[in-house]
Amino acid sequence: MDDVQLQLLVDLHKSQSRQGPGGEAETKRAMELAGLDRSRHLKIADIGCGTGASTILLARELDAEMTAVDFLPEFLDELQARAKDHGVADRIVTLNGSMDALPFKEGQFDVIWSEGAVYNMGFEAGVSAWNRFLKPGGKLVVSEITWLSAARPAELQSHWETEYPEIDLASAKIGHLERHGYSPEAYFVLPVHCWLENYYRPMQSRLDAFLERHGWSGQAKAVVDAERLEMALYEKYRDYYSYGVYVAKKM
Repeated sequence: MDDVQLQLLVDLHKSQSRQGPGGEAETKRAMELAGLDRSRHLKIADIGCGTGASTILLARELDAEMTAVDFLPEFLDELQARAKDHGVADRIVTLNGSMDALPFKEGQFDVIWSEGAVYNMGFEAGVSAWNRFLKPGGKLVVSEITWLSAARPAELQSHWETEYPEIDLASAKIGHLERHGYSPEAYFVLPVHCWLENYYRPMQSRLDAFLERHGWSGQAKAVVDAERLEMALYEKYRDYYSYGVYVAKKM
């Protein structure tokens, strides 16, 4: 991806409340499944935080000292503005950096959180590398695109194996957690509204304005075509895949 393509994607996504499928109810469900204690002060790293939907919710719901990590400074600027609007800016520190080169200390965090972002590094590489930043008994909460059945249409298989070769069944993802020092504690699948109402529909409403801002350029059209293809595939094949939310404890 060149710099122009990256800036086009930033422009398309930074005004959205979410940069991937998810929802407030689902973040709260993951929080409950992880057994996060509202009465205990927690240090939490939200890795690949985007514009901060989950960061801000966690800061609101918990007595948490949040470190929000993203490699795109534009997203972090948006996060800080939204955190101020929600009255939690004093609970959040942002860090502009890559998730595969984090400057954290061993055992620094009670919780590592990452919704819809670990694919940038790869699930196995991410959960393996981040383990050392958790305290013993600390919790990992991560969402990852996941096959919902062992068989799926060839068109869908081809698309996602090209886009993200590490897409796999939940059993394989849980196996990675077990092999890299975690005890899996919970798993659930994001429902359809997390994709359509919370992510795709808001993006669809902005596509024409995005094209106009960029003069209907060929690169802008390519970005839109890719997004529309992904949306169409989900509409057609949503019974076969979703994001799985994985909750695990560091052993």
